[in-house]
Amino acid sequence: MTAARARRRLGSTEIVYLALAGILLLAGLLVAVRGGNLFAQQNISYMLTQTSLLGFVAVGQTFVVLCRSLDLSVGYVVALCSLVGATTMAGDPSRVWAGVLAALVVAAGIGLANGLVVSALRVNPFIATLGTGLIVKGFLDTQFKGPEGEVPVAFQTFGYTRVGPVPVSTVVLLVVAAAAVVLLTRTRAGYHMFAVGGSLDVARLSGVRTGRTLVLAHVLCSLCAGAAGLLIAARFGTGNALVYSYGLDLDSIAAVVLGGTLLFGGRGSVIGTVGGVAILAVLDTSFNVLDVNPFFKDVLRGVIIVAAVALYARRQLDPASRRARFAPGGAARRRGVPA
Repeated sequence: MTAARARRRLGSTEIVYLALAGILLLAGLLVAVRGGNLFAQQNISYMLTQTSLLGFVAVGQTFVVLCRSLDLSVGYVVALCSLVGATTMAGDPSRVWAGVLAALVVAAGIGLANGLVVSALRVNPFIATLGTGLIVKGFLDTQFKGPEGEVPVAFQTFGYTRVGPVPVSTVVLLVVAAAAVVLLTRTRAGYHMFAVGGSLDVARLSGVRTGRTLVLAHVLCSLCAGAAGLLIAARFGTGNALVYSYGLDLDSIAAVVLGGTLLFGGRGSVIGTVGGVAILAVLDTSFNVLDVNPFFKDVLRGVIIVAAVALYARRQLDPASRRARFAPGGAARRRGVPA
């Protein structure tokens, strides 16, 4: 087997983790040249902390992007859920679960609204979720002038407790990501998400309830954003309306695309998304350690994201590297069906 054919067999997920390893090696060398240590426990903890916050949002964003949709309201959902959770808990340890439940119910309600507007009213998801986000932003700006609520110390452990250098929030993220992988690869709902993203009309003609699938994807996306909001509340000890300015909406889409999920839907993986989030976290940590100018930091991140998307696009256009979307391993080709 030639080296060229071996390269073509690499999937997007493998490329993401090879890129992650290369970036870690290069960043480690650059930091070492400056007399630092990128792999010091403090830097690893910071890296994993950055991964956990964006990771929750990006895992949820993967569901909707796979369905050829997206969600621009996630940043506002994170902010709102941090406030709902903190104000419901009100510093009372006995109300922790009530606060968690309240935040997730609010998140699910927003996801349900997004899904119904996109699927039933046929509004473009960009416009639908942007509109929802602006509605939530208006509510936050008029009702909350600063931090609100109080998170009990018992729940703050979710944001600060570590097992060695690994934050508990990162462990929870990995559990959520594993559950998402199982849902997408082992359940009918997951297969339907891939089918809807591959071709909405074909999925409908095949008996898939496309509207229900889109609604489920948006609800799951908002629930993941709600979990990120609870993490924010645990770290700050209170709810914070200004979290929507963190840019989690665009960063989560960037992480999903960087992880190999097609914006046109139908192909991608949560494992790749976690790798994309890790790449962004490594870059941010390295830039902070190297004291890189913030403007140049954004330029470098943008160049890397564009380069990754260009690579994936080239692989899609290369006839020799194409694979049937619904027949992994060339099963369609073996049955005589054109790929």
